[in-house]
Amino acid sequence: MDKMTPEQRHRCMSSIRSKDTKPEMLVRRYLFSRGFRFRINVKRLPGPPDIVLRKYRTVIFVNGCFWHGHEGCRYFVLPKSNVDFWKDKIERNQKRDLKKRIELRDMGWHVIQVWECQLKPKEREMTLKSIEMTLNKIFLDNYAVKKMKVYREMKEERMMVAEDETE
Repeated sequence: MDKMTPEQRHRCMSSIRSKDTKPEMLVRRYLFSRGFRFRINVKRLPGPPDIVLRKYRTVIFVNGCFWHGHEGCRYFVLPKSNVDFWKDKIERNQKRDLKKRIELRDMGWHVIQVWECQLKPKEREMTLKSIEMTLNKIFLDNYAVKKMKVYREMKEERMMVAEDETE
């Protein structure tokens, strides 16, 4: 049985935001302070992702444990009232999230998923540093591939120039 009246419940649920949430703001502030530049809620991409780092071809989703059904998390507990509705809703959210992540990967994007519980004070620093390390690794991997291509092309050109001409 719900402890709130329908009007109170409506007011409470309508005040929940989908953009600029506290966990999302934590990640954005951290990334910006470390020199990462990004766009937010890019509508042209499937999702749309909360944070888009185009230079790294990476998107970040900052998910609430309840709304996106974080399995095994202590913050994800199905409500006792209207259980069928909530179960169906959260399952739909999970299926949609998976579909959008797959679409983004097929488009060549790296996808990072951060859960609300990973941004609680005890785990926050480790989570944010791991995001930073992941982005740096992605950048270095992409840069190394480009460098390797340029190096191979230069090597092939040199070989052509250095060949002996015999007549």
